[in-house]
Amino acid sequence: MIKFLLSLYIFYQRKTAIIRMAEHKKILFVNSEMVPYLPESRMANICRHLPQAIQEMGREIRSFMPRYGCINERRNQLHEVIRLSGMNMIIKEIDRPLIIKVASITPARMQVYFIDNEDYFHRKSIYKDLDNNFFDDNDERAIFFVRGVLETVKKLRWKPDLIHCHGWLSHLLPLYLKKGYHDDPLFTNAKVVLSLYNDIENEKFDINMRTKALIPGIKNKDLELLAMPNTVQLAKLALQYSNGVILGDPTIHPEITDHIETLAIPVLPYIDPTNPETYYINTYNQFYDQILDRK
Repeated sequence: MIKFLLSLYIFYQRKTAIIRMAEHKKILFVNSEMVPYLPESRMANICRHLPQAIQEMGREIRSFMPRYGCINERRNQLHEVIRLSGMNMIIKEIDRPLIIKVASITPARMQVYFIDNEDYFHRKSIYKDLDNNFFDDNDERAIFFVRGVLETVKKLRWKPDLIHCHGWLSHLLPLYLKKGYHDDPLFTNAKVVLSLYNDIENEKFDINMRTKALIPGIKNKDLELLAMPNTVQLAKLALQYSNGVILGDPTIHPEITDHIETLAIPVLPYIDPTNPETYYINTYNQFYDQILDRK
């Protein structure tokens, strides 16, 4: 009898463990900025601490950001991942080599993948030149970054349940996921949460951004919002293809908030991440579940 009860107990524990494993959702974080690789900002701090906390809650995570030229590779111990690098992506009829690097944040037991390309990301400033001019090729940098993330995730053979996008540089991802990559088994059922910040003013992109952004599965009509491309219109486009939105700053451009009100998607209002009483991470995690459970 004791042996029977013991075997029953072991069976129950194993079954429970399997159920728990099945419930572990995979969250992909696509970050425009992150501490300690860039100076502190509201977004950079959230992108550093949120993935770690979500991982500690039992979810599996992957975290990506661009390898800006101001990031010290030696100090941050970045190294190239040869098996993931070597792909070329054509943008404006030019082959652009995709280099993938990785670094570990040891205290967090977390890896960060970096999307790198000499033409787009080796300059010392992030979005603007030394005269405070928005880079002329920022549209191409956004296209390359988003496509680089999705192609690298494919190479990793890692199937995300939810993708959390932070910052304007990630704003093409919802469209690419839902239109260009929707037939890929790794992405078919993935949901997208978009965090909006005041990370950049309403800057203009190259007038030909729509043409550059076209890939198989995406048509000109899908990019109508970019007829006169700027960062506000790009945010609207991202919202069109997102499953939920988080307000990451207390004030967001009014044209963007007005657009949110026209959409039937869940919205998480701004939560002060520095206020210990709010504990935004729990709220974000619950919001993930709300999006994942939504049909």
